[in-house]
Amino acid sequence: MTENKNYQQPDVQEPENDEQEIDWMEILRKIIAIRKTLYKAAGVGVVLGIIIALSIPKQYTVTVTLSPEMGGDKASSGLASLASSFLGTAATSSSPDALNATLAPDIVASTPFILELFNTKVQTLNGKLDTTLVAYLDEQKQPWWGYIKAAPGIAIGAIKSLFSEEPDTVSVLNPFQLTKKESEKVEGLRKVLTADVDKKTAMTTITVTLQDPKVTAIVADSVVAKLQQYIIDYRIKKAKEDCAYLEQLYKERQQEYYDAQSKYAHYFDSNRNIALQSVRAEQERLQNDMNLAYQVYSQVAQQLQVARAKIQEEKPVFAVVEPATVPLQPSGTSRKMILVGIVFLAICFTGAWKLVGSSYWNQIKKSLK
Repeated sequence: MTENKNYQQPDVQEPENDEQEIDWMEILRKIIAIRKTLYKAAGVGVVLGIIIALSIPKQYTVTVTLSPEMGGDKASSGLASLASSFLGTAATSSSPDALNATLAPDIVASTPFILELFNTKVQTLNGKLDTTLVAYLDEQKQPWWGYIKAAPGIAIGAIKSLFSEEPDTVSVLNPFQLTKKESEKVEGLRKVLTADVDKKTAMTTITVTLQDPKVTAIVADSVVAKLQQYIIDYRIKKAKEDCAYLEQLYKERQQEYYDAQSKYAHYFDSNRNIALQSVRAEQERLQNDMNLAYQVYSQVAQQLQVARAKIQEEKPVFAVVEPATVPLQPSGTSRKMILVGIVFLAICFTGAWKLVGSSYWNQIKKSLK
């Protein structure tokens, strides 16, 4: 019995402590043993990090913050009460707009909106390039591996150009049917143009990222201006349509009033000295028609003035909280961080391979043999 107890105690307690001590010590010894290999891996990582860090072009980011103030109910309540007397409550109901500030991200990412930016005039910070945005996109740099990926397509395009001569014509942008090159540029701009809306405060943040700081600021300012105009055009579109309808109605009611006035005046002049009751009755009827036509005509004239004023009142106001400015420092991951990250990965990968991967690989090769 005493012998069994003596055998049980080392079996329960000693292996766990031994395993922990042996694992850590063994790992430390292996790391010390392969330190020269890790030094070499760090050197290779430094070289690769420098090459990759210098190959990635600098990016500059401009952020613009807007606070849209849509037309409120206080400004439109008086107009609605006046217009409802003639147009009816359905025509002037204060229902929420189909387009509001929360749709800014979808508007900025839409193809027609991006195509409108193509002809935006841009200029680089050094002044060497003064052209349109769509032409500037061709001048942007890309890493050397990007040229390697694009080499097959460039070669195929060059071969095709040898056998087919295409006239140099200026193509009109058609959102319904874009060319491959236009579609690629639209997708590229869609990635560097972003809009975010805070649902609580309705603050709209527009972010643009390009390789030249001045071009980035110009494009951000242009995006803000076009977004404002886009929303303004939509908001006043209904008011303009109502105004155009009232102008047509005004002309019709004016002509009706003039016709009724002419009939009454002509009948009155023709039967001035006739004292018949039938003549007086007809004269009174024509006068009532003229008065009724004038009331309708006057009411439509008032509604037309209200509609013209409503066009201005429907325009939303955008308070630019943070305007577009030329950035002084590049954005994104710095070259130092890229270098440190690649060196760290090289050391970790090499150490993992030497400590764990090589032994497993040898076991796999032995099992296959």
